[in-house]
Parts: sequence; structure tokens; C-alpha cells
Amino acid sequence: MKMTAIRSVALGVSATLLCSTFAFAHHSFAMFDRKVEVVLTGAVKEFQWVNPHSYIQLVSDKDGQNWTIEGGGVNGLAREGWKRDSLKPGDKISVHVHPLRSGAPGAELLWVQRADGTILGNKAAGGGPDAPKP
Repeated sequence: MKMTAIRSVALGVSATLLCSTFAFAHHSFAMFDRKVEVVLTGAVKEFQWVNPHSYIQLVSDKDGQNWTIEGGGVNGLAREGWKRDSLKPGDKISVHVHPLRSGAPGAELLWVQRADGTILGNKAAGGGPDAPKP
């Protein structure tokens, strides 16, 4: 009986630590300048379809700079029409983003336009630069 109580406490502590780790890992988007919208063009190096945020690694056509573009989680992206294979290495895209305030090559994803004109992201869902600002 004593061993069962110890296991229950250990399991509860483990669950609490695991949940607090996920909560700590989530961050705000204050590091992005939401008053500025930039359009980057280039080739997809990698598309990471992961939670809590997806990422596009983009090699800029302008200067060869590697950009890390942070998007939403997979559930939100899926509601906007994204799929795990929406972007593949080598795909040429234009990405509309809010850049990092620091000037480093990183940004918050707004929407993507593929070479064929297809739009992925919140512009297709009614957001983007033409939408009314909150």
C-alpha cells in the first residue's frame, strides 16, 4: 500500500513538471515588430511542421541570408489550408512577415505565396495586408 502511494505521488510530480515545462517553453510574439510587414523571396530550405510553432527556413534570393520564419501550430495552419507537405525544400516562395525587432534574420509568418500564385496562410483566410487592422 505504501509503495502505491509513493508511485502516485511520483507520477503526479512528474506530470506537473512535464506540463510546466511545456508552459514555460511557449513565448510571446513581442520580439516581432508587428507595425512592419516585409516580403521575403527565396527558396525553402526546410519546413518544420511541428508544435507549438511551425518554422520555415528560407534562403533569401536577395543576399543568400538564411531566415527562420516562425508560424503557428499545426492545428491553426491546417485550418488555413496548410498540410505537412505544403512547402518542400527548393520551393520558390514569397513570404509576408513581421520581422524581428533586433534586425536578426527571423520573422513571424503572415502568409506565403507560392511560385504558382497559390496563397497559404491568413491572407487566404481573410487576413494579411488587405484585412482591417485590429
